[in-house]
Parts: sequence; structure tokens; C-alpha cells
Amino acid sequence: MKRSFRRSPMLTAGVVLASLSLALTACGGTTTTESEGGSAAAPAGEGKLQALKDKGSITVAIAGEAPYSYEENGEATGATIALAKKIFGDMGIAEVNTVLVDWNGLIPGLTAGRSDAVSAGMSILPDRCANADFADPEIMYTTTLMTQKGNPKGLTDLDSVKAKIDAGEKIKLAVLAGGIEAGYAKALDLDVQSVPDAQTGMDTVDNGRADAFAMTAISLNFMAEQNPDANVETTDAFVQEIDGVPQIGAGSTVFAQGDDELREAYNEGLAKITESEETYLEVVGEYGFTAENLPPKDLTTEELCKGAPAK
Repeated sequence: MKRSFRRSPMLTAGVVLASLSLALTACGGTTTTESEGGSAAAPAGEGKLQALKDKGSITVAIAGEAPYSYEENGEATGATIALAKKIFGDMGIAEVNTVLVDWNGLIPGLTAGRSDAVSAGMSILPDRCANADFADPEIMYTTTLMTQKGNPKGLTDLDSVKAKIDAGEKIKLAVLAGGIEAGYAKALDLDVQSVPDAQTGMDTVDNGRADAFAMTAISLNFMAEQNPDANVETTDAFVQEIDGVPQIGAGSTVFAQGDDELREAYNEGLAKITESEETYLEVVGEYGFTAENLPPKDLTTEELCKGAPAK
């Protein structure tokens, strides 16, 4: 399985961010379906942080994408859930409950008050920032392609997909509906198969209904490792370019607009974790995250929401 990635100079403090606004594409706790969790969230706005402390629990929405936030033996787990438990726990909110939501329903459910936050490793994009407020960056992303073992089509990145299609070869590409890779594919004018979740994407490649599935490298590498009997492998991780601009992605926890006090309290806790590689990996390292995923200290949510180059 090809799976190597070295930290690029673009992932340092001088990182160049895309100006392209791409389409909308984690103590113990319990996991429920979206409908079951509909009344679990505290009222938004001023006083919410204290209300959650008094209640002793918070409800976060997840999309079931490993290794960010997913269910295992009926319990929520994953890197963003580990961050949530650590940060909210230190804030005095002992219990993190989860509600499982389709990816495209995460922000609508948040704004409708069906969750208190979204803990799903969601990329910070201008279109999303218009509808919700992101915490400071907590995860850096690269992309990979999942192909059948042996990579029969010889694909390396989305540019190779486009080149082969332009040369007359038939390539079937799958992307997560609403995911950032769907935006990349649209910008490259690629026809795609949209899948509702990562498992479906892997199955689509495994059974030959797609030649490749594009998603974040950490997710697809994790899935390939957890499913050694599947007829899949992953390419080397890459940073996609659109019109010559590297599409550097970063994700974080999402809060409803107006929940400024709660978000800032979260940011204070997050800063203690992202202070160093050691403190970061103590929380997320067991889920396959490495120093490559630690955001540069000068990368801000404000810049990502504007789609502006980092300074």
C-alpha cells in the first residue's frame, strides 16, 4: 500500500491558502440518531456556556467518519471526540453526548438547535463560515485516492484523473457528497459519483463501480488499514492545486453563530493542546494523526473563512 507523506513547506507558517470558495461538502457519552437527539442542545447565545456547565453535558453532532468521529461498539470515538472530551471536560462539562447526522445535515442541524457543536473534522471554508462559526484550526488535511489494489488505472491525484479523461480514457471517480474533494472535482470540471459516507466510497471502489475515491488522506489510510481484506489501497497523499493555487485544508469544531463565549472557551482549551507536537499527539496520536496534522500557529480561522492567503 502506498502511503507516504512528508511535511511540505506549504504546511508551515508560510502556507498559501486557496482563495477559491468550494461547495459545502469529534467522560463517556451516548450516541443517538439525529431525530432522537433533536431536543438535547442547550439554547444558543449568551449564557449557553454556563447552562452546559450546570447541565454537565454537551451534545455534539458527528458524521461517522473515521478516524475523526465515529461509532465503535455503540460508543463515539475518534480524534475529534478525544479533543471534545478533553477540552469540554477541562471546562467543567463532564459528558460529551453525540448525535449521528448525515454530512450535509451537520450545519443545518446545528443552526436548528439539534446539537451544541459539530465535532466531525469539518474543513473551514467560506461558504460554511457564512452559516456557522468555526473554532481555531485543529487539523491540517491532505488528500489521497483510494483505488483497487495494484492501482490498475495508474492514478496519482485528481490532475491524473483529469489528464486520463481528457485523453479519452474512462475514469469513474467517487467523492463524498458535500465534501471538500467534491469542490475540487467541480473546479476541475470532473464528473463524479457522489457517495453519502466513507464506507460507501470504499465499497464502491472495492466492487469496481468506481476507479477511485477521493477523500482526506488520514481517513482513507485509516480505512484501508482497518480493512486489510478489502481490494483497496491508497495513493501517496497530495495537496491538490486549483488554477495553480495549492488547496491547503484545515478543519475544526463548529459552533452556532452567537455562541461566542462557548467557542472562545473551547479555543482556550484547544490552544493548550496545539501548543506543541507532544501535547497534540497525546490527545490525537492514537487515531493515526501525526505532526503533519498539527496546524501552523499563525494559521487563523479568519483567514480560512475569507479564503485569503496566510501571512
